[in-house]
Amino acid sequence: MKTRRTLTLMLLALWALGFDLAYAQRTKTDHQIAYYQALLQRNPRSAKAYFGLSDALIRKARETGDPSYFNRAEEALKKSLEIAPQNAGAMRHLAYVFYSRHEFAPAAVHARKAVEINPEDGDSYGVLGDALLEVGQYAEAQAAYNTMIELDESLYTYSRLAGLKSMRGDSAGAIADLERAIASGKAAKQPAESIAWAEWQLGSDLFARGNIVKAEAYYKQSLETYPNYYRGLSGMAQVRTAQKRYDESIGLYQKAISVIPMPEYIAALGDVYENIGRADEARKQYELVEYIGKLSNVGDGRDRPLLYNRELAYFYADHDIKLTEALDLAKRELDYRKDIYAYDLLAWSLYRNGKADDARDAIEKALKLGTKDAKLFYHAGMIHYRLGDLDKAKEFLKRALSTNPHFHILFADTAAQTLTQLERETEQANVARGGDEG
Repeated sequence: MKTRRTLTLMLLALWALGFDLAYAQRTKTDHQIAYYQALLQRNPRSAKAYFGLSDALIRKARETGDPSYFNRAEEALKKSLEIAPQNAGAMRHLAYVFYSRHEFAPAAVHARKAVEINPEDGDSYGVLGDALLEVGQYAEAQAAYNTMIELDESLYTYSRLAGLKSMRGDSAGAIADLERAIASGKAAKQPAESIAWAEWQLGSDLFARGNIVKAEAYYKQSLETYPNYYRGLSGMAQVRTAQKRYDESIGLYQKAISVIPMPEYIAALGDVYENIGRADEARKQYELVEYIGKLSNVGDGRDRPLLYNRELAYFYADHDIKLTEALDLAKRELDYRKDIYAYDLLAWSLYRNGKADDARDAIEKALKLGTKDAKLFYHAGMIHYRLGDLDKAKEFLKRALSTNPHFHILFADTAAQTLTQLERETEQANVARGGDEG
């Protein structure tokens, strides 16, 4: 009930700001939910029906981005496991629910239980690898994925391998695996949203490498596979922003937000408004980011991580506001996750708080896997610039812009301007040095 009330308040906030909310028509997934609910009315002791209901609820959560469906799925899965404790599929689904809510420790625990029940279930190893990946246990995640791919080759296995390869800087390998994932998903007639997710992810990987044309093609493909898909809409908005087609970008972000008000989409919309001089509109979006971030982070009495902790901390640091709170959130995030982006968030928050010396160690840990992410390179460049290490600053800022010159509507320009300033300072230093020698 708490999550439903939170979502309602979020939607009311959007309505008050003039968003045209997209209430979806009943889908195939809605009919499946109703079907299993009807079965359970006739037989409330059917473990199979509870499992079927949970599967449909999880799919609905993925389709809409509404986390309340994960909570309902958890209830159904626990009832299914009360009746049939040795159901590996139900245990795996429960692990996935925990993972989706960023409860990575219980996700790993339940995934391992699923593996114990059925060591031949590749999907259980996949969820285990996902949970380990999110907390920075990369070697253990790789081992889980290796077992997964030995047992099964599917959309889900290839997309997971792609994620780890991308993290380790193997861009070509990640893209190839996502192409395999899409082909496998289509051949196996997997759910449309699952295929659309892989298409969106491939678009995102291509965008991150600066390939705007191909990224656009896959974002469009994801929207053809699953119309009005909020991820595909946000991806297209990012492309239109990079192309400086700002009116179209605004419209696409608004459509994505009307489906699910994700803080990162709202912040991106605010940044577009800020860039084109519509400061009042930008301010409204920025206020909404904080409202939704904090509203969604209100607990329900259970010991859970904050859902948008990372997004809110990045938002504060990116916009140079509430920096003490940003650093506090970053430290809490690192205590919980310890992946490379937790270290990046800490580094960026320390930098914004004037603690560049402390930020250096954190950014080195963020870069340790060789991830090719322009945002990481930009943060590293700015930190080294603050430290006075001009050579490293130039190196990282060049890498940021060569990796993706459109990586952020505001920071890409900052990176280019800072690099120009660095080049000028280096030239002046060389001239001065030459004069001294003469």
